[in-house]
Amino acid sequence: MPERNVQLIIIDPQNDFCDQAGAALPVAGASADLQRIGALLAQQGTALSQIHVTLDSHLPVDIAHPSWWCDAAGQLPAPFTVISQNEVESGVWRARDPAQQAHSLAYVQALSCNQRYQLMIWPEHCLIGSWGQAVQSDLLAALYTWQRQTLKPLHFIHKGSNPRSEHYSALQAEVPDVNDANPADTAWLTELAKADLILIAGQALSHCVASTVRDLANALGEAQIHKLLLLTDCTSPVAGFAEQGQAFITEMRARGMQTASHLTLALDH
Repeated sequence: MPERNVQLIIIDPQNDFCDQAGAALPVAGASADLQRIGALLAQQGTALSQIHVTLDSHLPVDIAHPSWWCDAAGQLPAPFTVISQNEVESGVWRARDPAQQAHSLAYVQALSCNQRYQLMIWPEHCLIGSWGQAVQSDLLAALYTWQRQTLKPLHFIHKGSNPRSEHYSALQAEVPDVNDANPADTAWLTELAKADLILIAGQALSHCVASTVRDLANALGEAQIHKLLLLTDCTSPVAGFAEQGQAFITEMRARGMQTASHLTLALDH
C-alpha cells in the first residue's frame, strides 16, 4: 500500500506573535503552542509527508500599520484602532500619501461590501528581515532537524508583502490587488490536494488560522473538508477575539473539519 500522505500547515510561528519579550504583537499561549508543535514533530514527525510554514511578511508602511494613515491634525492612529468605511469617507482618517487616498477609500469599501474583517491598525510587526519576522528559534530548529532526518519537503510561504492589502489568509489577500506583481502563492494547493490528512496549527486562531482554513476548505471543496484537522492545543486567539476563534471552530466542525490535541493525535507511521 502507498504511504499515507499526511501534511502539516504551521501558520505564522514567528517571534512577533509569541508571548515573549520583544514581540510586537504577542498572542497569549503562542509560545506554549509552538512547544507542543515541536513535541509533535519529535514524537510523530516521521509520519508527516511534508510541512508548509506560512510567514507574515510586512513593510513598515502598510495599510494596516499606523504610518499609512493620519487624521485631520496629522496624527497617526494608535495600534488597535479600527478604521471604518464611514470614517474614511468623512475624512476622519486619510492616507498620508495622497497618491494612496483613492485606493484606501476603495479598500475599506471593499472590506465592508465583501463582509471581511474591519480594517484594524496593528502595531508594526513581522517586518521583512527583522527578528520579529523570523520563525521562533526552537521550532525552527525542530523543523530543520525533521527535514534532515526525513529528507521530506519543507515549504515556506510568505504573505503580506504587498502594503496595499491585509493578508490574514495564506491563500488570498483580504482585498486582492490587481496590480500586485507578487500575488499569493497558491501552488502549494496542488500538494495539499494530494493529502489524505492535513494538520493545521499556528497563530492566530481568530485571524490567520481561521482565514487560511476557510479559504483552504473552499478551494478543496466540501467533499474534502474532512481531511482537515485542527490541532486545538497548538493555536490561540488574539486577545479579545476568543469568541471569534471559537465561532470559527464551531463553523468548520459543522462543515466536516476534525479537531484533536497533539496528545490525542495518533498518526500511522
